[in-house]
Amino acid sequence: MKTLKEAIKKERQKFKIPKSVQDVIPIREAYKDGIFYLGNNLYSKSYKLSDINYDIAADDEKVEMIKKYWAVINSFNAGITVKETVNNHPFDKDEFEKKVLFRLKGDFLDRYRDIYNKMLKDLSDESNGIVKDRYYTITVQKKGLEEARTFFNQMDVSLATRFSRLGSRCSPMNIVERLLIFYNFYRPECDKYFNLDFYEFIKGDCDIKDYIAPDDMEFFSDYMTINGKYVRSLFLRNYGTYISDRLISELTSINKKMMISIDFVPIPADESARELDKVLLGIQTDKANFNRKQIENNNFGAVNYDLEQREAETMETKNDMRKRDQRIFGTVITMVISADSKQELDDLTDTVCSKVAEGSTSQMAVLREQILDGVNTALPFGVRRIHCFRSLTTESLAAFMPFNAKEIRHVNGFYYGKNAISNNMIFIDRTDDSIMNGNSVVLGTSGSGKSFFAKDEIGKIVLGTDDDIMIIDPEREYQHITEAFGGTVVRISSNSKNHINAMDITAEYAGLEDSFAAKSEFLVSLCSEIIQTKLSQNAKSVIDRCVGIVYREYMKNGFEGLPPTLHDFRNTLLQQPEPEARDLALALEMFTEGSLNTFAQQTNVDTNNRLVCYDILDLGNSLMPVGMLVVLDNILNRITSNRAKGKRTFIIIDEIYLLFAHEYSYQFLYILWKRVRKYGGFITGITQNVEDMLRSANARAMLSNSAFVVMLNQNGSDRKELAALMNIADNQMQYFSDVEAGHGLLKVGSELIPFVNEYPHNDLYKLMTTKPSEAM
Repeated sequence: MKTLKEAIKKERQKFKIPKSVQDVIPIREAYKDGIFYLGNNLYSKSYKLSDINYDIAADDEKVEMIKKYWAVINSFNAGITVKETVNNHPFDKDEFEKKVLFRLKGDFLDRYRDIYNKMLKDLSDESNGIVKDRYYTITVQKKGLEEARTFFNQMDVSLATRFSRLGSRCSPMNIVERLLIFYNFYRPECDKYFNLDFYEFIKGDCDIKDYIAPDDMEFFSDYMTINGKYVRSLFLRNYGTYISDRLISELTSINKKMMISIDFVPIPADESARELDKVLLGIQTDKANFNRKQIENNNFGAVNYDLEQREAETMETKNDMRKRDQRIFGTVITMVISADSKQELDDLTDTVCSKVAEGSTSQMAVLREQILDGVNTALPFGVRRIHCFRSLTTESLAAFMPFNAKEIRHVNGFYYGKNAISNNMIFIDRTDDSIMNGNSVVLGTSGSGKSFFAKDEIGKIVLGTDDDIMIIDPEREYQHITEAFGGTVVRISSNSKNHINAMDITAEYAGLEDSFAAKSEFLVSLCSEIIQTKLSQNAKSVIDRCVGIVYREYMKNGFEGLPPTLHDFRNTLLQQPEPEARDLALALEMFTEGSLNTFAQQTNVDTNNRLVCYDILDLGNSLMPVGMLVVLDNILNRITSNRAKGKRTFIIIDEIYLLFAHEYSYQFLYILWKRVRKYGGFITGITQNVEDMLRSANARAMLSNSAFVVMLNQNGSDRKELAALMNIADNQMQYFSDVEAGHGLLKVGSELIPFVNEYPHNDLYKLMTTKPSEAM
């Protein structure tokens, strides 16, 4: 084709025998915005793509994804070359240890930090240890740098828009990001020393190739060595009649360092149509000649099935171009693999070739005597030194889908298990800006690992941060871990020696919007629960007035000394002339003077500890509604106080469905759920009774508006409703259907990640397990 001939001509450069390792690197100039000049007026720029959950998508969703990928491919005009690259490379273990492992602080918790750090190191060794990066590199011929820069600025916007429709983030790579790719390829043993300051480097009038070039290269017939590493180039020689959309993901699933690139050159539609017409005419001429010879030989009815098939395929391609928005692309697929020894390189070559040939007639072949051309083509420089073109339609080209499974690796995240598809470690930071809010819901049947998951998260927050944690524990499951980490366990019941003053208030709480409106609203709810009916407007007005009176002196003293109690509030009610005040005072008597007066006394436990567990197992039915409200209000005190200090607060509520049974605690929780992030708080609700959440409109809203949802094993009735609410496809339900404890599906923002969290049986495990035989 004319376009391909011109593309080859543009790429062709006069060959010069390289005199140094720098000479084999095809970069002429590099600019701060990531543009490379490659000679012959050719400029290239690379874009990094985030992965999407293609492998776990339902079949109809995959079809939609491929169609959207078609739109990306078809958006490229003639005159440019596109290189799609998947780069398998080992993750940086030094960086891993620096960012993920807990720093020792010289306190009694260092024992647990050591255990956790050892566990993470072991898990990183067991994981595949490979990071998959995806790039698009665009090469275009322009008269000068400014013209090329204008073109790439437009391409930045176009690619970002089109890939966003696919669910992938497309970001232009700057000069340091691009050079790091080649530095890691040529000098992998020195990757921890990459600290390029581009501006200082340019000031020194240095060649950028000096920085990324290896120390030595040695060439052989079918491989080369780079700094002692064995490297081989391969290309796809035969394309099967059927190309699987799993080919790229299966190749890159090999746990080795490699890079695979698909170069494609768009062919103008009119030229493609002319070429197809020529091909069709040639086939029909061959058919006519064949038929004439058969007639001459009196061999009537003979059919050349090869020609018939070629004619049918050509006609199908022409129809696809007219009716299905298909275009033609000249395509070259190359690959570069790397190993520590020649034997390992040969074994890896056999593995790659067998993967390609498996179930198809495609064939990967070794480049002989062209090893350097293959390397430069496979690497994302933007050059193409191998010209074994194969014409593919948009649909066939889209089958080389570069996407596989979404990975979550937040920079400051905690470990939450391994990706069930890629086996890579999952790191999530609930405070990350990419997540809409840090609210979380943990769902699962009994024995699925809900409490273990929550305790594991508590441990990570305690060991790795200075954040505060407040736990509501209805089953006395968190006492052991709270005490082990130096926290306070507050046992709340009618006969407990632990007391929490329902009237506790901090200066920051009083500084909320509308002054004491929040505290007044709390006491309205408290009184409503006590008298078990909704209050009249008159009664609410009386309560609001008494709240101001009760706190007046305490405010004057700057919130110093002892705060008022429910005794003071009841006495203030008795001083009011309205009959509603006397009715309220009478209803409060049992909770101030009677047997349920535990919340009418001054707080006598350390609720200022950074880890507080409210044990409400013995609260009893009579005190439960009031107790829930008081605990939630006490937590709100801590959140608002921490907000003023710039400190974050995590709230863990186990068996959250218990709060749904009481209207006012439920409403208080619902409001807290919406407001907590505003005050630097992150709340987690845990329940096995998913149906209780799905039956309530507010609870469904809380669930659907939680950016972090953990779905462990679910029973049959819950699965379908949960899947409908969270927009989970049928094939994705398998990850929380009849699975082992610690296995499930994570929803992080808009992403769904299947995960496995198999915890080693160390001392941390013994703190967290709910099995009596395994606990410490």
